[in-house]
Amino acid sequence: MDTNGDIFFIGIAGGSASGKTTVVKKIMKRFKHRKLRMIDTDSYYQDFSNLSPEDRNKVNFDHPKSIDFELLIEHIRQLKQGKSIEKPVYDFKTHLRTTKTTTIEPTKIILLEGILIFTNPELMKIMDMKIFVDTASDIRLMRRIERDMKDRGRSLDSVKKQYFETVRPMHIEFIQPTKTDADIIIPGSRNNTVSINMIISGINDLMS
Repeated sequence: MDTNGDIFFIGIAGGSASGKTTVVKKIMKRFKHRKLRMIDTDSYYQDFSNLSPEDRNKVNFDHPKSIDFELLIEHIRQLKQGKSIEKPVYDFKTHLRTTKTTTIEPTKIILLEGILIFTNPELMKIMDMKIFVDTASDIRLMRRIERDMKDRGRSLDSVKKQYFETVRPMHIEFIQPTKTDADIIIPGSRNNTVSINMIISGINDLMS
């Protein structure tokens, strides 16, 4: 694994609702007062403001083309140059970027989190460590139903339709194969404490 300048980039991938965000939160919680930041690639969905609401609902958000990798990689380059970035804020109910942004300062370690981050060769070259959160499909489906209905205002029928038409086939085609590219594979269940503690120990060594 090659180190990129003064910043160590850790990629955390896995299927939709696999528990990636939970893993990130557990890591971040242990470094409250340390220089560790996170970039979620869900914030980098393409700007679909040129589409009608009906057409935006038809977009395949589980395909690599749905991510604005060009902007994401440009932001990472700016961070490597010691510059802060303005990370987009995405509205999942309207499928649009909002006018708000979140400032991310360059830090010693940055976590990159997202289902599709291992599908982009250029982004893969930037990562110094790659982690895949591996979770059974039935668990991911139940988590996604709960999340999308509660947090994103979706109906049960729309969640199921999207899962079987795009989420599941895109996972099989694009996401699951990238598991072999990971340096570390951890379970996405609640019983992943040992794996997370190993990662935290490694981060501590980097930050010492």
